[in-house]
Amino acid sequence: MYPQSGVTGRMKNVSLYIDLAFYIIVLPVMAMIFPIERWYHNFPWYIFTVGVWLYAVYFFNRFLTVPALFRGGRFIAFGIVMILVSAAGTFALAQVSLYNPKPNIHDVGITRVFPNIQQYQQAVWSLFMIVEAFSFAVGLLTQANLQKARRRAVEAEREKAEIALYKAQIKPHFMFNTLNSLYGLFLTHNEKALESLEKFISMMRYVHTTSQRDLVPLSDEADYIRQYVGLQSLRLNEMTEVSLDIDVAHDDLKVPPMLLVTFVENCFKHGVSPVEKSVISIVLRECDGRLEFATRNRIFPVRRIGEHMGIENCRRRLELLYPSAHKINIDNDGTFYQVKLSIELTR
Repeated sequence: MYPQSGVTGRMKNVSLYIDLAFYIIVLPVMAMIFPIERWYHNFPWYIFTVGVWLYAVYFFNRFLTVPALFRGGRFIAFGIVMILVSAAGTFALAQVSLYNPKPNIHDVGITRVFPNIQQYQQAVWSLFMIVEAFSFAVGLLTQANLQKARRRAVEAEREKAEIALYKAQIKPHFMFNTLNSLYGLFLTHNEKALESLEKFISMMRYVHTTSQRDLVPLSDEADYIRQYVGLQSLRLNEMTEVSLDIDVAHDDLKVPPMLLVTFVENCFKHGVSPVEKSVISIVLRECDGRLEFATRNRIFPVRRIGEHMGIENCRRRLELLYPSAHKINIDNDGTFYQVKLSIELTR
């Protein structure tokens, strides 16, 4: 997940600093190339007007012209009109006749490229071109970064919606399978049926409280797996042996809720037979911020609708949440089904 609001905020702050640097440093320094002091002494109103105009051109380019060009469609025409208006305004200022300069003896024998353009007029056009180039460069960079941030935000929201959908799919799938097991216990008047119901209620409470959370403590998820295994074990006979090995030392590590239990559920769904020997092995360990999870069970083919949905959902959730921090290997040789999952939780 990307912290888009923080990224956008920092980007806006950088743009603000660049704008202030231009207003306070860049434009005044560039203006010092020309004899501003002499012109200001003789024509203060003109220098003030040109300065205000150049600052206005920068402002409108940054916040109106460039964004309009980026939006496309009819806004492009508006951006072009703004460029033409700024050029026309600069042309009008440059046409103001302040004085008729006296012939300069240093110009004798020299052919001037623009003999009718005075130095102050050249200064106006030069500074205008600097403002145009700088404002467009900053504006284009800012808009490009904003669009990139928006694309990331859209992708993050899409991934968040997908994860929510997967979680919603997994919970009913688990609930129906567990209710089916409870129904079998009550139907046979099993003495452990009431105990199983209590465990089921506790587990449903956990599902409800974590449904709106992205992460839960690893220790809570481990306790949930213990309860799930205990509930499922109540309906098993002596033909199935369950080995559960959980070693979680740190309570501050967190994982997505209802992620690992899908693999555990798969063991009981396909690895149990009332007439054949089978062993279900479940290992959950944590060491130095790395989660190591493994399951192994014998396969007794059972056809069920959507039987592969939970595993595929888990794969997708892992790809979205830990794109480069997880490794999963699923081995199915037709006799045994084995899952090995490793996640770098500290990343």
